[in-house]
Amino acid sequence: MNSKNRFVLINLLAFEFILLNLVLFMYLFFVLPDFSITDAEFVRRVLVLTVIYNLSWLFIVLYIRGEDFYFNPNHGYVRSTMTSLFFFVGFVMTLVILLKISYFNRSTFIGPIFIFAYLNFISHQYLLKYLRRKGAHLFSNTLLIGSGHKSTDLINFVGAMTQYGYNTIGYLEDGKKTVKGVSELRIFEDLKQLPKVLGTQSIDEIFIDTCELDREKVEESIKIADSFGVRVQLIPENPLLLSKNYKAVAIGDLAVFKLRQSPLDHFGKTIFKRLFDFCFALFVLVLCSPIFLLIALLIYLDSGGPIFYAPYRKGEAGHTFKCYKFRTMSVMEDPMNGTKSTVINDPRITRVGKVLRKADLDELPQFFNVLKGEMSVIGPRPHRIKLQDDFRKSVNNYMVRSYIKPGITGWAQVNGWRGPTVTDEQKNERIHHDLWYIENWSFWLDMKIIFLTLFGSHHKKAF
Repeated sequence: MNSKNRFVLINLLAFEFILLNLVLFMYLFFVLPDFSITDAEFVRRVLVLTVIYNLSWLFIVLYIRGEDFYFNPNHGYVRSTMTSLFFFVGFVMTLVILLKISYFNRSTFIGPIFIFAYLNFISHQYLLKYLRRKGAHLFSNTLLIGSGHKSTDLINFVGAMTQYGYNTIGYLEDGKKTVKGVSELRIFEDLKQLPKVLGTQSIDEIFIDTCELDREKVEESIKIADSFGVRVQLIPENPLLLSKNYKAVAIGDLAVFKLRQSPLDHFGKTIFKRLFDFCFALFVLVLCSPIFLLIALLIYLDSGGPIFYAPYRKGEAGHTFKCYKFRTMSVMEDPMNGTKSTVINDPRITRVGKVLRKADLDELPQFFNVLKGEMSVIGPRPHRIKLQDDFRKSVNNYMVRSYIKPGITGWAQVNGWRGPTVTDEQKNERIHHDLWYIENWSFWLDMKIIFLTLFGSHHKKAF
């Protein structure tokens, strides 16, 4: 799931939870004669009920529903709605019985569920259509390559793609054929123009029709897409799998293989990781607030000047953001165009800065980036803009790491691949570990990385 699809999904989920809590509150307001927000005991009971409803619905969203429900209203929509309603009633009543809640009658528990289910059922399709009509820029821009299938199949395919949150903006051909009957698509000349198109157009994903394309051209297209950090999906006649991590889906009447799939492409796991990031970052910031104040005071007394340094870094999908750090140098580079890496015994490092860098305490302000959603607690480290450009030229598949949010710490760092990136081995091993993390993510792997970050030996390479 790319960043745009995830943004749309989060908005749809936010709408559901707002609607759920609004329905519950309004139902209690009109049904209960003793409704009073000034009665502390009554407020406590309502809060308990609110927690039960929200946790039950969160479980349904994560484990009962599928991604197709939110991006394709025609895909088993009624069946999924009824299944969700059944489990919602079951979860709520089970928790009510287990917690021995008896201060409301049974209709109070059941009524809001059916009202919410009805309103959610009739509003979901209209909300998705509204987002597509008013916020087309929020959906993924896609480019089609090749024309092995009939034009009628492609027309149906383009129509079906809109149901999945895609905006098909154009078409690239092999150079020998022309596209017939697909007049609504913009033609970007031939396949040789792919680097130019990806460099000048805002493309999030490309779909490659492999039916009449040579394997070499498919591989070259994927390589070019990887160099731009653009996701690839194949439309095969026969399965042609160039990656061990793939997912087969059907869009319209055609089969599509999604390449370089990560566990984090599952929307439930994406939401879980974001919730963990937010809660963990908030916990660290509150717990370490006295340490923040002490570090800020030491920096000021040691060298004066600003407390923080906020260089620009490249994040998910190539987005640029300010990466917050405690200042550790007396001379700071241009935050946007800095090119000089830190070296051992760098004269720019202050006395306090040397201690902060050795213990990685200078990275603590990046938990604010996590709260803002620009970074994750665990992920590939964000690189300078100039360094990213250098990596793209020298390391294959480098931009694939931009599929997910950068992290404060990562698998490469705890395995010792941090610091200088001068040799080919240093560059390749860092990227190899980052890509391995993306393909093998799990919550327990994140826990392992956090443990190794705190207690591992990788700090010895810090300077």
